[in-house]
Amino acid sequence: MIQWGNTGGWLIFILTTFNPAGVHLLGSGGSVQPSSDAALPSQAGRGRPLWQRAEAAPAIGTYMLNNPAGKPCIKATMGAEYIVNEKRDTWYFNLDPSRVDTSGDCGKDAAVLRLTLPDNAASLQFTFRKDKNLFYVDKLVAHVSPPPGCQGRANKTYSGSLAHEKLFAAGDGQSFHCRHEQVLRVSSELRIKLLPLQVQAFTLPEGQYGAEVECWSDFYRRVIPVTVGATLVGLVLIAVLTSLFIRDRRAGGYVRL
Repeated sequence: MIQWGNTGGWLIFILTTFNPAGVHLLGSGGSVQPSSDAALPSQAGRGRPLWQRAEAAPAIGTYMLNNPAGKPCIKATMGAEYIVNEKRDTWYFNLDPSRVDTSGDCGKDAAVLRLTLPDNAASLQFTFRKDKNLFYVDKLVAHVSPPPGCQGRANKTYSGSLAHEKLFAAGDGQSFHCRHEQVLRVSSELRIKLLPLQVQAFTLPEGQYGAEVECWSDFYRRVIPVTVGATLVGLVLIAVLTSLFIRDRRAGGYVRL
């Protein structure tokens, strides 16, 4: 017979009777855990990128690296998306700033910024060069690995690089800034999309960005509408003036008898 005053026994009776499948009851100091089958999805995704079939705006993170003296030498703000194309399939993966480990090294004329996910599931590496009063990215290296259980891709790594380039160039003490997407093809199967992007290397007073150097895509998108608008206004004025001129000439061609 169940005693109503025995709270512990009554509670155990209720939990034992109505315990849903897949939930384990633990003793004092424990917690309710899902069964091993229910935990598989989270374990499969732990430390590995979660790939998507559709694009989504990547989260924006700011990454800072100091030189041996403890002063900022690289600062980068960006959202990063990996785009994998293989056999007519396209997959997307966005870099999560909250899970990124930032590392690298800073020298007088060369510096490296590495952004790495746990278990080296994905990485993005920028090599900066300084040439007189100009800095730029000389090399970009990227890789991404599918999560466990990804059919046909579980053991494959997609990687690539761009070398001997002058990417994201700006003057010493200035920052390169691009509000529109920068898409970089690092291999036949892998592209990296950076959106937006602001970066500065070597000279970073108090860790703050300097004067912005606008990228070409921003410049074109800002200037072209103005140019097209001015051209259309000019054409309309020419048409109006031409019609007035023709009308005046016709009016002046008649002589009163």
